[in-house]
Amino acid sequence: MRVKIHHEGTNILIVTLLFILAVNIPLWIWVRPMAWPIASTVIWGVLYFLLVNFFRSPRRLFKGNETDVVVASADGKVVALEETFEDEYLHAPAIQLSVFMSILNVHANWFPVDGEVIYTRHHSGRFMAAYLPKSSSENERSTVVIRTTGGQLVLVRQIAGAMARRIVTYARPGDQASIHDHMGFIKFGSRVDIYLPVGTETLVRIGDKTVGGMTEVARLKPEKK
Repeated sequence: MRVKIHHEGTNILIVTLLFILAVNIPLWIWVRPMAWPIASTVIWGVLYFLLVNFFRSPRRLFKGNETDVVVASADGKVVALEETFEDEYLHAPAIQLSVFMSILNVHANWFPVDGEVIYTRHHSGRFMAAYLPKSSSENERSTVVIRTTGGQLVLVRQIAGAMARRIVTYARPGDQASIHDHMGFIKFGSRVDIYLPVGTETLVRIGDKTVGGMTEVARLKPEKK
């Protein structure tokens, strides 16, 4: 697994580093006792390390059986797994599987299934805590619908959290979705919901930890011909 910095964070990391240098270099030159510049450098160094950690962009390759597989779209913890009614695009009952990402998780999002992107839409909204159930319908969010290679429809929703202020969605209608590729990125605390056909075999439970692009969370049932 190769790790690099996601391009969504490059400018932020450069600007933050320049700011840290601008703050700390004068402290080392002019401020005494030395405890002050040392303390400042350590504090800013820790904060910068956390920022770098947040913008990690690991390259992952799912190595299991890819037939009808559904992989986690995000690193985090399963916070919802229930049958619900999806009313934006599917207009039908579906299994909702939600993963909450903390500030320490990788925030790149993977396609959960292989197939073709047939719908994308961004919705403006609130910035409540992403673990709250109402965040799925009231927060800033972006919806992607994929028609799998087996013909099933899978809806993925990126949801902003209390700290998140930008959702980036790379998927566009007509794109080919692959579980090995990034679907998008959410900055600073968020959640991803996956809506699966009723009858799908789920392989995780509430509280389980997931790894985006790697954890097998469900198996779709082949459509009857």
